[in-house]
Amino acid sequence: MSITVTTWSLEQTSPADLRPAAPVGPDVTVVRSEIPSPEFSRFLYSAVGGDVTWTDRLGMSYAEWEAALGRPGTETWVAYERGTPAGYAELATDGEGTVEIVYFGLIAAFRGRRIGGHLLSVATARAWDLADRWPGLPPTKRVWLHTCSKDGPHAMENYRRRGFALFDTKVGEEPETATPGPWPGAHG
Repeated sequence: MSITVTTWSLEQTSPADLRPAAPVGPDVTVVRSEIPSPEFSRFLYSAVGGDVTWTDRLGMSYAEWEAALGRPGTETWVAYERGTPAGYAELATDGEGTVEIVYFGLIAAFRGRRIGGHLLSVATARAWDLADRWPGLPPTKRVWLHTCSKDGPHAMENYRRRGFALFDTKVGEEPETATPGPWPGAHG
């Protein structure tokens, strides 16, 4: 069985495009996970994407996760609420001045509490200054991401509010796939 999926690609072409969200208070922090950890990244990936059908990385081996996370200019930024992981953003550069927000989202129990706008603001700002942390990489000229009709209902609105502009739309068929979460009874 297949489902129709619309994928939207959005971009910023200047740091001035970023419109930060209002702060969410002292209980929420966003911290870079500076040591690449396949275990932690896989946890974040499945916890955030489990109810919105993220499956593209589930079959990756440990070595493939290490390779993906260990590339120069790849960073994971994690939102915490009172010490508990609430969501994350993964950044990756093409090495030529374009940074993609490859993955972005919140664990279901943390959605709808303004954490997503704050996390996206921080992640986008860190995409713009990525070269400051990675000697040898050129300055960022473009930040982009994609979202699709399988993602949460507020994803597109959050991206637009942060200053991302639509540059491409694609519609296609994908196999309907089961995902590992959330657990029955989990928020979502």
